[in-house]
Amino acid sequence: MGNLPGADLKEAQGLFLSGDYSECIQTAEEMVRHRPASEDWEVLLSQALLATGKYPEAYQAITNALEENAWSIRLQWQAREVFLRNGLTEAAGEITDRIVERVNAQPASYREAESLFVFGQAALLKGADPKLVLDTLFDPARKSDPSLREGYLVSGGLALDKHDFALAAKRFEEGLKKLPGDSDLLCGLAQAYAPSDPALAADSVEKALERNSNHVGSLLLLVDHSIDGEDYTGAARLLDRIQTINPWEPDAWSYRSVIAHLQHEPELEDTARLSALKYWTNNPRVDQLIGEKLSQNYRFAEGATHQRQALSFDPEYLPAKAQLAQDLLRLGEESEGWNLADKVQKKDGYDVEIFNLTTLHDTMGKFTTLTNQDFVVRMGTHEAAVYGGQVLDLLERARSNLCAKYGFEVKRPTIVEVFPEQKDFAVRTFGMPGNPGYLGVCFGSLITANSPAAHPGHPVNWNSVLYHEFCHVVTLQMTRNKMPRWLSEGISVYEEGQANPSWGQRMDPRYREMVMGGELTPISKLSAAFLAPPTPVHLQFAYYESSLVVEFLVKKFGLDQLKAVLADLGAGTEINHAIEAHTAPLDKLEQDFVTFVHQRVEQLAPGLDWEKPKLEDLASLKSVSSLVSAPREESNGKSTREKNQEPSSDTTGGESDSSVTGVGLGGFANWLAKHPTNYYGLMEQAKESLAKKDYESAKPPLKKLLELYPTQTGSESAYAMLGAVYRALGETNSECEIFARFAKEDDEAKDAYLRLAELAAPTGDWTAVVDNVQRCLAVDPLSATPYQLLAQAGKHTGNNSQAILANSALLQLDPPNPAEVHFDLAQALRRSGDPAAKRHVLQALEDAPRYRAALKLLLEMNNEAQPFREGPRADNASP
Repeated sequence: MGNLPGADLKEAQGLFLSGDYSECIQTAEEMVRHRPASEDWEVLLSQALLATGKYPEAYQAITNALEENAWSIRLQWQAREVFLRNGLTEAAGEITDRIVERVNAQPASYREAESLFVFGQAALLKGADPKLVLDTLFDPARKSDPSLREGYLVSGGLALDKHDFALAAKRFEEGLKKLPGDSDLLCGLAQAYAPSDPALAADSVEKALERNSNHVGSLLLLVDHSIDGEDYTGAARLLDRIQTINPWEPDAWSYRSVIAHLQHEPELEDTARLSALKYWTNNPRVDQLIGEKLSQNYRFAEGATHQRQALSFDPEYLPAKAQLAQDLLRLGEESEGWNLADKVQKKDGYDVEIFNLTTLHDTMGKFTTLTNQDFVVRMGTHEAAVYGGQVLDLLERARSNLCAKYGFEVKRPTIVEVFPEQKDFAVRTFGMPGNPGYLGVCFGSLITANSPAAHPGHPVNWNSVLYHEFCHVVTLQMTRNKMPRWLSEGISVYEEGQANPSWGQRMDPRYREMVMGGELTPISKLSAAFLAPPTPVHLQFAYYESSLVVEFLVKKFGLDQLKAVLADLGAGTEINHAIEAHTAPLDKLEQDFVTFVHQRVEQLAPGLDWEKPKLEDLASLKSVSSLVSAPREESNGKSTREKNQEPSSDTTGGESDSSVTGVGLGGFANWLAKHPTNYYGLMEQAKESLAKKDYESAKPPLKKLLELYPTQTGSESAYAMLGAVYRALGETNSECEIFARFAKEDDEAKDAYLRLAELAAPTGDWTAVVDNVQRCLAVDPLSATPYQLLAQAGKHTGNNSQAILANSALLQLDPPNPAEVHFDLAQALRRSGDPAAKRHVLQALEDAPRYRAALKLLLEMNNEAQPFREGPRADNASP
């Protein structure tokens, strides 16, 4: 086709879009020779030459084209890209100026959609408001010519640049309806969905590469993903593939520089960076991309250095300014970071990420700051008043324990920010709302965390979360942030369990099933398990498996060897080499670890039968559940029968119900008889009994489960169910005994803790009250009832500091009788000799003027103070 003067333009463009760049170049060159000043062919030739890294050839072709067709702003815009790729930044800038001047001077000549897209992009470079360009130029142009490919690419690309992922996805999807299978549109869609739907993003990349196996943009997305998963070998293979297409693709060389840095190969790192800058020696994108990727791997200091280098090339390069602002904020250099973010926002009001960040800064300006020599804690004012002191105490304990254990001194204060709104946490942590599964994140010297108020209905032990995050502070600083994610998370989860046996994670039926199903990830690939897990359980399993690796290493080789691995990482040693130097060859380690995990599986309730029943085994039980257990409803909403009654014969379908029920009960009974200790069968039997409120029948399977599996946890554990049974039956002693066992196993059993405290208070067991209230507050520090119980304990035991803490917190929680709380607080303060006692007596009387006990206390306090205020002085004594 390339030798024919009448070659079809669409066919040639199809060659380009399918990745057949050589054939496309050959055809386009032939057509340009036969048809000089043919704008479409000249643009296509230039694009194909750029795609293959033939930058000097592209420059020659485009300058020839400009001589023939100097008035085409579309051709000029393509020339700008060619000039940049050849490092001719001044000439590229002059082209941008000419385009804007020409369109402004002759707007009527450039009304077609293609020209409007070119003019809009040039206007953006000259500082036009992005949202205004989008609304007044791009959207009308796209609507005027819905078939034009550039309309979707340019609009979607602008939205991507500004982190407006929803709009970007919408535009790319609209484009794909017109142009199904377009690789550029699919690649854009993948980038738009990457933050929210990794599976859909991966599917889009796969489709893009099906259409064009040489699509560099899509291959670069795979490289990026491989680096995140620490699959540097896989990333290098992809880069090799890219560089057979375009040997001088700057992003590819930038990624090679990142990999070399992460693998501690400084010479290769510098060589790759210089290769990325070969033709465009002051390209700010190169250092901006390198720095951004290093920051995503927690190398914030190195990332910031690259952003500053990018800004030395182009002081107005906003992507570098925005990323530098984020890096500085994560490094604790807050004044410069916030100032830079504000400057970027004023320059670009459309960037969603920076807008969110600067808006958050205003919100955080209203936070309360709590400090000591080791921590700067920022919290919402209300929460700080309720439990801010508890946060500082927990952090100090973590610092004391972990710094001593790892022999490392954290030299600068750690910043801890606790957000009552999950969206604010996400913006501070990730730049955008979302990521609801995260409880806290550590950047080295900065911890961000959701407060308990951020996840109502989902109890989380915030003590264990902050302990976990501070462990990151220690290990990240020890290694200068040069540690793989799996090891960082594994040590933190492991140390949770060391600090408190009920914290952290442990083997459970879900994890047992995953291990037995062959879902263990090799140690060398564990970081990848945190990327795009298929379910939330898989993500939690990645944390758990990582902690098992750490436990395995410590048990087999000792804590000192683990600390030696961390020291080597900080010195720049690659992780596998560091582990092998202090433990064993990785192959041997992998084999021994699998054995270790399977031993842990075998230790999980060995007396239980873990065979999972087939669906047909329990089908009859489900029939019983629907026909017997569920009460039928009359129009008044009340049950027509009691908990153990069979359906009456006059009930609709009664005869069928009886026959099915007989078969169901018999079938399930037969199955249970063959599997008397089956975990799943016993649980199902207990749940069915509870559904029918047949509490006595629920006891045997639950007791059997706890006898054989005493370490189970969770709101659906046998502990929780048996405790509910005893409470329903009024068997308080048994309820206390079972919840006391539950409390030792589960760090989030808030209801059990509170119930134990409430039952202990009337008996005067104040030690039990305090212990369980503290457990409860570690999950929910914003409920009044635990503080009421703690105040009672302080009052009855004479523990004034406890009473002061509890009553002070209660006053922040809108108690039903504030006068009584003020009075109790006044008494505790008076016993401690604190003059603030009088203020609280007066506040009690302000709320309840006839409060006799408060009036009496006020008189006593006044009498105590009388001699000191009104005693006679010697210089004016009467004779």
